Amino acid sequence: MKKRFFSICIWLLSAVLLVGCSGETRVKSDLGVDGAPDWVNEGTQAVSNDDGRFIFGVGMAPNIGDFSLQKSTAENRARAEIARVLSVSMDTVHNDYQGSDGEDVDTNIEREINAQTQLVLTGVKVIGHWRDQSTQDIYAIVQLDLEKLEKSIKRADKLSDSFKRRFIKNTNLKFDRFMKGNM
Repeated sequence: MKKRFFSICIWLLSAVLLVGCSGETRVKSDLGVDGAPDWVNEGTQAVSNDDGRFIFGVGMAPNIGDFSLQKSTAENRARAEIARVLSVSMDTVHNDYQGSDGEDVDTNIEREINAQTQLVLTGVKVIGHWRDQSTQDIYAIVQLDLEKLEKSIKRADKLSDSFKRRFIKNTNLKFDRFMKGNM
């Protein structure tokens, strides 16, 4: 059972990496793309304001000859940015959950991580696109509203209450750390 769980974790990690994640948690704050909206140059950001707590992911796709595919690629890369920001939270929840509940819960952990991943990706909303006229690169920005994510997690019937509490706690801690990196 542990081998199966480990292989699923490796598969999920590989999938996230293949979508376009790179080393740093956030993009440097001025990419210097002339004429681009601020969000393109600011990159992936965490924002906490009167409207709520959000993670904005920004992705880019070069001209590949198929506009629809290019746009979809930029959106998926933006989603991958959000997944990368939250990936440490997922790992922490798994380790805490397994440590506190023992080894006999591997099947539940596997099911809950899969459900959690689906909830996170479901909560991500595409809010804009921009095309660089000189390079034909397309940029996409997506938004994850942490308040809506928490509500979805709390409503999820496939997740145990202890897993929900740990996930919400660790996601909020990760968000706060990410916010400090944006300042």
